[in-house]
Amino acid sequence: MGLISNMHLYDSTIPSGNAYKVRLLLSHLKIPYTTTNLNILSVPPETRSVEFLAMNPNGRIPTLVLNDGTVLAESNAILFYLAEGTDYLPDDKLQKAQALQWLFFEQYSHEPYVAVWKFRTYWAPGGFDDLCESEVKKLRERGQEAIDVMETHLGSGREWFVGDHYSIADIALYAYTSAAEMIGFKIDGSVKAWLKRVEQQEEWIKIKNDPTGKCLS
Repeated sequence: MGLISNMHLYDSTIPSGNAYKVRLLLSHLKIPYTTTNLNILSVPPETRSVEFLAMNPNGRIPTLVLNDGTVLAESNAILFYLAEGTDYLPDDKLQKAQALQWLFFEQYSHEPYVAVWKFRTYWAPGGFDDLCESEVKKLRERGQEAIDVMETHLGSGREWFVGDHYSIADIALYAYTSAAEMIGFKIDGSVKAWLKRVEQQEEWIKIKNDPTGKCLS
């Protein structure tokens, strides 16, 4: 595959869906790596340390350090890099663009609502208390809209989001959708069946446990 082994992943101590995407693909590809878990709940978060900001000025996880020291940030960019030349990214030009389409959808229309709802449900001090009613409503509605888009796409007879194969499009969307029903979003039949298909893939791993005990996924 030409991929570099002995990578180092900066993850969070609590279960991050964005970091989970990377861990899941690394597991599928059987690529060895080491991990540093950073406390993003501390004040300030460990991702805002001088050392980490020197590596990733955006101060976020996941961050992947390649064997040659090159730093790669942003979960879906990391997925794209790791999947290049593997079965997890289509060779076909159009299907590759469609995979990117779903990665962009996940980060723009899905993650900002479903992931934020999950974080506020379990870990944010005060939960939703600092948001006005309209802001809470927007989070809920936009998150559900994204999941409904997924249901419509899969409900047309598709097993996977792009072509006929499991790909990084599925991995990106799986991470937070797998927790969506537990935090109150409605998951319909096609998405439920797709979640099960993802979990049947070789070398699938579950998202890590929450050391705070607040999230039981």
